[in-house]
Amino acid sequence: MSLYMTLRIAFKALGRNKLRTALTMLGMIIGVAAVIAMVALGSGAQAQIEEQVKSQGTNMVTIMPGSMNAGGVRSGAGGNVKLIPEDAVALREIPEIEFVSEMVSTRAQVIYGNQNWNTQIQGANVDMPAIRSWTTKYGSFFTEEDVKASGKVIVLGSNVSDNLFGEGIDPTDQNIRVKNQIFHVLGVMTAKGASSGGQNMDDQAFAPYTTVMQKLSGQQNLNNIIASTRSADEVRKAADSITAILRLRHNVPTGDPDDVMVQTLEDIIALRSQTTSTMSALLAGVALVSLIVGGIGIMNIMLVSVTERTREIGLRMAIGARGSDVLLQFLIEAVVISAVGGAIGIGMGYGGSKLITYFQSWPTLVPVDAVILATVVSAFVGIFFGFYPARKAASLDPIEALRFE
Repeated sequence: MSLYMTLRIAFKALGRNKLRTALTMLGMIIGVAAVIAMVALGSGAQAQIEEQVKSQGTNMVTIMPGSMNAGGVRSGAGGNVKLIPEDAVALREIPEIEFVSEMVSTRAQVIYGNQNWNTQIQGANVDMPAIRSWTTKYGSFFTEEDVKASGKVIVLGSNVSDNLFGEGIDPTDQNIRVKNQIFHVLGVMTAKGASSGGQNMDDQAFAPYTTVMQKLSGQQNLNNIIASTRSADEVRKAADSITAILRLRHNVPTGDPDDVMVQTLEDIIALRSQTTSTMSALLAGVALVSLIVGGIGIMNIMLVSVTERTREIGLRMAIGARGSDVLLQFLIEAVVISAVGGAIGIGMGYGGSKLITYFQSWPTLVPVDAVILATVVSAFVGIFFGFYPARKAASLDPIEALRFE
């Protein structure tokens, strides 16, 4: 019997029981739709994390005080605060490094007229905007001369500016009070949104790090140093060079752990994505259970179909149909049910992910490989769960089948 004829018989058999075929497909539809929707949620969350981290700067490397080991007593990250401005100067000698900025921070009340706002004052160097790919909306950033002179100049985050001066107002050249010091406003940074850690990037203000250290916080050490490389390919090499130079500068003995932590964007993305990946895998695993249930439903219905059509199978085999023809027919029926159900499920999963984004504002992303995987899995489920009923039909004795009531 030709393949075309086998296909016609298979589709005709499915068409005779449209409701039962549709209900059998429903298990596959729900399973595939659930898998697509769950994968879309996980992928969307990971993409959002990567975008948030990358928005903090291109090819950025962050150097923070690390742990120390003194007399067998170890302190955690930040326990050995010994980053100094001279460390940042040394890092500028690394060939792969393009920009470096010393960073210190303190909280303070900023006041303009009868308005005031408590915010984070970030002490930075002139390279900070280039490292974080951050431009000014109004005015300009401070200069190298301001840093050297410890000038009392400040650049506001958009949230700070809105609270002090009002939305859409350019406060450039105005004076504000920070603690008991008068600062001249040079400009306002563009809106940045939340960082990967959830911090509002716009609720802070920037001043020369020398000014913050000498006139606001009184600290002698840096909170951290940020840097960026000339290209993405040089990030890892630069991180290794930074570690080596700071170990040498801090006289860390060979064999002892580093006293600084050097984090690249890849490290931060991996750290932030780990929890999301675990949750995505869990959700996808739960959704896969639906596929298995759908496959069992296909097997159940196909076994019922074999029983109902025993006389038909016997008649076909009596007039010359081979066992392989019957096997192929029932396999085609099972694969069609699962494949069509899978295709509908993919569409529903994609639509469901868009609805989640629309109503809940959760980021979703449907990867192409997830769609391909769902298609392959749905076809495989049809073959796997349809093989036993098809084999049972093909192994029927024609004479016994014709006698079946």
